[in-house]
Amino acid sequence: MLYNAYEMQKSMLAGASAMANFGAGMLSNPANPFAYFGGGSIISSALEVFAHAAAPRGKPDFGLDRTEIDGKDVSVVEEIVLRKPFGQLKHFKREGVKGGPKLLIVAPMSGHYATLLRGTVERMLPVADVYITDWRDAKLVPLSDGSFDLDDYIDYLIEFMEHVGPNEKEGGSHMLAVCQPSVPCYAAVCLMSADKNPSRPKTLTMMGGPIDTREAPTAVNTLATERPHSWFENNVIATIPATYPGAGRRVYPGFLQLSGFMTMNLGNHMMSHYEMFKHLVQGDDDSANQTKDFYEEYRSVCDMTAEFYLQTIDVVFQDHSLPKGTMTHRGRLVDPAAITDIGILAIEGQRDDISGLGQTKAALKLATKLPEAKKKYVVADAGHYGIFNGSKWRNQIAPELEEWMKTNA
Repeated sequence: MLYNAYEMQKSMLAGASAMANFGAGMLSNPANPFAYFGGGSIISSALEVFAHAAAPRGKPDFGLDRTEIDGKDVSVVEEIVLRKPFGQLKHFKREGVKGGPKLLIVAPMSGHYATLLRGTVERMLPVADVYITDWRDAKLVPLSDGSFDLDDYIDYLIEFMEHVGPNEKEGGSHMLAVCQPSVPCYAAVCLMSADKNPSRPKTLTMMGGPIDTREAPTAVNTLATERPHSWFENNVIATIPATYPGAGRRVYPGFLQLSGFMTMNLGNHMMSHYEMFKHLVQGDDDSANQTKDFYEEYRSVCDMTAEFYLQTIDVVFQDHSLPKGTMTHRGRLVDPAAITDIGILAIEGQRDDISGLGQTKAALKLATKLPEAKKKYVVADAGHYGIFNGSKWRNQIAPELEEWMKTNA
């Protein structure tokens, strides 16, 4: 019933959005005399804000077709190099550029598409051969493709790293985990290190990740711990309706995740839309479009499989299995002491309200057999989103990552 109710609401809002968009265009048309008096610009701007907020959204495009390397304009081509039922490995091929370190960016499976990391990819293209995990919307995966849980996630990461390859002669291969995938990436690296897998990365960088959520718990952590497992299973898990390829699959809907994130900072989101409204009234389309572009991405959400979501709640947020040393992968203990030669960089945001200070840093302490020279901790004056997007990421954090990759190449 939950998913069906949402689909009905989405359909109604889509119609209202189209009507509001038409009204906004009519009232702002220079040929319409009513656009010049009677508050036409104010009504038009209000309708445009509503139309943008209520519009339905699909999967966005990366749109990264060019980059600049050593002052030269280079064409970039997106290619899918490995396809799996619940995700694919995407490569940003730089035309005419050979060699260089390979970087696997692991996008979060937390309700948003991998395109949320567009700015992360764009910044690293000039200095690395970039790959990214492009997770699939669970509502589009037929039941015949089986299930997907945290163990499967780790298997995917190991297979993706093996596909990227060791790249020993060109600066090595590296892994970057943004937020949620920090735990499965850390687990994958532990397992690959224990197996002496030649494709294990030279470095693992984790940004705002919930390695140990007992450190400086945030509202997100509190929500995950104050209710029992059964509450999540009974209240936030829905069944995909018959209108989608994944009909019958149980999922944690992306629209619930988005609602939670919006509610956490409702005041900020309301002010952002009010500022967008003022920019539209003033005719400052460039400033208004910046806000539009952000929410165009932020509101594009996808579903997660119920088994992955519930296992993550248990392992990461309630049992704290990794920092306690009890995490297992298909019955095998995940041992951080197995990491002996991989440079680990932990990056945190001072104003991060998703993963508190110290949660990612805990990864350094867990790797007891790793030399101190192979560990680094960076704190940036940024919020959660600012760690991997925006000017702080481009000018302060990315250079730290570049240098770490070179040092451990």
